[in-house]
Amino acid sequence: MVASLMFRKFAAAAVAVLAISGFDLGAAYASDDIHILPLADALASPDAQKALDGSVTFYFGNSHHPKALQTLGEFVSNKKSNAFGKKDTSSCQRALASALVAFQKRSKALGGDAVVNIRSYYDKKEVSYDNEFECHSGFLMSGVTLKGEIVKLKP
Repeated sequence: MVASLMFRKFAAAAVAVLAISGFDLGAAYASDDIHILPLADALASPDAQKALDGSVTFYFGNSHHPKALQTLGEFVSNKKSNAFGKKDTSSCQRALASALVAFQKRSKALGGDAVVNIRSYYDKKEVSYDNEFECHSGFLMSGVTLKGEIVKLKP
């Protein structure tokens, strides 16, 4: 709570300094850079390694996976990450890790052990990648939205 309050004060001060200096805040807030990033790098990141426990397997795009014994539903995970003062790659990797954690929790709650056919679903536009993921970054936030099917692969 204290850290959140400190961040808000810092962000407000930074915005004020940028506004006074003539920085175009409208352009900064409107920024929406699209990044297509390597999935392997994101899954090897400290955030993903720390957050994902291995109980759920993730299959992106058309990646081959064992036949599902049971399909438990299709779900969307939309997660954001603080990008202020950070490299887009690291904030995107953190957003991806958060989205996968949400899938992991939902899968475990439903009795699933995998999420298959995972694709980007930013602004409800489906784009499928086998080895990459899509992230949108702006001045303050990076976001990843994924859509996938939770399944049970093992008896």
